[in-house]
Amino acid sequence: MSAKQYAQHLLNFIDESPSPWHAVASIESAIQAFQFVRLDETVKWQLQAGGRYYVVRDDSSIVLFVLGRSAPSESGFKIVGAHTDSPGFRIRPNAATASNGIARLGVEIYGGPILATFTDRDLSLAGRVSHTDDQGRLLHKSVRIDQSLLRLPNLAIHLNRGVNEDGLKLHKQNELFLLFAQLTADQLPPQPYFVALLAQLAGIESEQLLSWDLAVYDTQKGAFWGANQEFYANSQIDNLASCHAGLQALLDEDVLNSVEGTLVCAFFDHEEIGSRSHVGAAGSFLTDVLQRVSIATSSDREAMSRASANSFLISADMAHAYHPNFASAYEADHSVIVNQGPAIKFNANRRYSSESVSTAHFIRWCKEADIPYQRYSHRSDLPCGSTIGPIASAKLGIRSVDVGCPMWAMHSIRESAGVQDHEYMIKVLKRFFSD
Repeated sequence: MSAKQYAQHLLNFIDESPSPWHAVASIESAIQAFQFVRLDETVKWQLQAGGRYYVVRDDSSIVLFVLGRSAPSESGFKIVGAHTDSPGFRIRPNAATASNGIARLGVEIYGGPILATFTDRDLSLAGRVSHTDDQGRLLHKSVRIDQSLLRLPNLAIHLNRGVNEDGLKLHKQNELFLLFAQLTADQLPPQPYFVALLAQLAGIESEQLLSWDLAVYDTQKGAFWGANQEFYANSQIDNLASCHAGLQALLDEDVLNSVEGTLVCAFFDHEEIGSRSHVGAAGSFLTDVLQRVSIATSSDREAMSRASANSFLISADMAHAYHPNFASAYEADHSVIVNQGPAIKFNANRRYSSESVSTAHFIRWCKEADIPYQRYSHRSDLPCGSTIGPIASAKLGIRSVDVGCPMWAMHSIRESAGVQDHEYMIKVLKRFFSD
């Protein structure tokens, strides 16, 4: 595929994945044609050399692996890690309220979104509901409302005269309620109305609906922009773009047909809130999977330790691209430019996992893939973000490097990045898997 085709495929992937639960479902759908077998964590695994497998935990995190011809204890694991979640809003349990007949939904802030970017957008809901069936069994189902359902209207400038000088500031408790309906007297109170709406969407009765995990998403589709259509925009580029790049690299025909070591893609939920959950990178998910692979392929009690010592993790998460309107926000000698290659991310306090040896490996793979690369370091007077890299590397005892494609407006509901960079990332991850 060309760079434009890869980017279009990415936009389609994001549009099909408005929540972490949908992202994992999209990945499952993409791998069905490649003979991947789903493994159940509750049963004993039977694995074969060259086999293709995947494990899903709680519907929002997934680990895929292709078992190499040689055991992991001999050749290690080659891992690409990324995350399925993005910052935004999540719907509260007792969500619906009304004022003067206008029904609103209460939200909690998930992660660190740019709140102002959620105003005046065509918003809707996607996620997962839990319910009982006619026999009383507990079931879970993905839900998505495709139509524009919600809105966070701005206050008119006539009532907020200083907005252009002071910036749009939204009170997190009082001013983030999302408008969703104008109710008549027989439709009040609003909470049963909202529950009935969700139940209808899920194809169940209201009394069967027990709970939900619902994310707010932007219904606008992804698009190319720029004089030469060299950029693309969408929600959730951070970090579904890295998930997509890792998946495309793993599914490459040349990669799949020349597997010596065991190849792994690990895509976690909850990175935006610190990764500390049973499905996050700080949990046991990846460790459990890798240990079980080691046990299934070797009777040696030291197999996992030997595998870890011979493994490598590429933590792929988006990077801050230089924005010419805000030049002072960047460390002058480490500004990374859109469409000039993936950025290797450095932080002396190990907010990123890159160090000299892991960096050298990544540079070598870039050169062998014939792509450019850049180096990013954060300003010392600004707090630095982090990734799954330091967490997973420390937990597993595996060398790691943090890299990412440059992007603008990280954590906005509408982010932007470069078309060429996405192809560059896929190419270097292919080279990593093939090394």
